[in-house]
Amino acid sequence: SPKLANIVDQISTLTLLEAADLVDALKSRLNIVDVALPAASAAPAAAAPAAAAADEPAAPKEKTVFNVNLTKIDAAQKAKAIREVKALMPGMNLVEAKKFVESLPKTLKEGATKDEAEKLQGLFKAIGAEVALD
Repeated sequence: SPKLANIVDQISTLTLLEAADLVDALKSRLNIVDVALPAASAAPAAAAPAAAAADEPAAPKEKTVFNVNLTKIDAAQKAKAIREVKALMPGMNLVEAKKFVESLPKTLKEGATKDEAEKLQGLFKAIGAEVALD
């Protein structure tokens, strides 16, 4: 309807702060109560053990999640690196894999387990590439 279209047009011109104020005003006018989301309620519960652990001497924990970054490729092994990148990322076509390899450093995989990260590192080192884990 034209009335709704006009309202949408007006709202779309608001800044982020004005939109937040609008949401607060609508909640107040319509008596809408905020509902806690399950994910939001888990955060304070997780903070309590962390605070308790802070009192104890901190034992360094072994890192379990890694980002695998391809940093450098031997020019003679570029074709092999492109094939490996394409195989690792199924949604990527050959042209995209070539652009990926030519614009290093790039992240090969985020959130990899230690085993996955070491496997990828070994695979790319075998073809003359440098891989960094962080």
